[in-house]
Amino acid sequence: MDITVYPRLLNGTIQSIPSKSQAHRLLICGALSDAPFHLYCPSTNDDIEATADCLNTLGAHITSIEGGYWVEPIKQLPKSASLYCRESGSTLRFLLPVVAALGVEATFILEGRLPERPLSPLWEELQRMGAVLSRPTKNTISCSGKLHSGHYTIDGSISSQFITGLLFALSIIGNSKLTVTGQLESKPYIDITEDALSLFGVSADGYEFSPTVSYHTPGDITVEGDWSNSAFWYGANQLGSSIHICGLNTDSKQGDCAIHRLAPSLHKKASIDCRDIPDLVPILAVIAGAQNGAVFQHIGRLRLKESDRVDAVCQMLHALGAKATATADTLTVYPAKYQGCTIDSVGDHRIAMAA
Repeated sequence: MDITVYPRLLNGTIQSIPSKSQAHRLLICGALSDAPFHLYCPSTNDDIEATADCLNTLGAHITSIEGGYWVEPIKQLPKSASLYCRESGSTLRFLLPVVAALGVEATFILEGRLPERPLSPLWEELQRMGAVLSRPTKNTISCSGKLHSGHYTIDGSISSQFITGLLFALSIIGNSKLTVTGQLESKPYIDITEDALSLFGVSADGYEFSPTVSYHTPGDITVEGDWSNSAFWYGANQLGSSIHICGLNTDSKQGDCAIHRLAPSLHKKASIDCRDIPDLVPILAVIAGAQNGAVFQHIGRLRLKESDRVDAVCQMLHALGAKATATADTLTVYPAKYQGCTIDSVGDHRIAMAA
């Protein structure tokens, strides 16, 4: 697909899309709960649908209805399952521990760049605690065995998704504890997970779980608006547009709600710690290049996303006529007057939207 965009300031009103991060978690909680409910989620995407499809394969009944999903929990687990994750890192990293906790023999099928994205040290910890994992091919993962209760440990500096997956797993097996070592990255995503669990009556306080844990459906649920996607419209506003964005919760636990604070700060050269907001870097970099530049710190994990986002952002800015340099963990963007150009989004939606 090729898209040509002509220069023009934007104005009007736009409805925020549902939070993908929250939708994944609520679908998983719903599949593990005790009663059906409506999940109001007026739009969807491949990642959310991948999670819903995988949960259906595991025995849930999640059906698309007008305005969202009708979610019926798992009643009977299959003996084996083939789980198509598409390109969704969340689907794989959340459900691999879940499947291991449930004791279902499963094959995960991966597409796109997903086979290249890291699973260590989650892989090793699951194996240590009872899972049997292998890679029959580059694009598949085999999981058998069953996790046992106990004290789990994970390095928090690689991916918050590992922690979320383990929290789901430990809530299934109960009588367990999770200790996170190292520097915890993207903590707001863990907060979203704890909120989802709490909504279904499951406490992850201190990452400890009682011997018996039960999920209780709280009734119909609405997925809140997505700050990550809305960040691009905030970026447009910062560059002179006038867009009113509806459906956002300013008290959200989503880390990317920081965009409403960070975007205005780029009117002067700024230094921004991106440890908890890695997904904002592409649009913040665009704003910075059009204004007074910025230094983005702790961005190393961006090289492990749908694309090498550090390299992709640099290429995008260079095409626009700006200068950007990167080290292993820092991106520096210099101010410039943007010019017309052709940009390769490298199959990454955040690069496409930033451009």
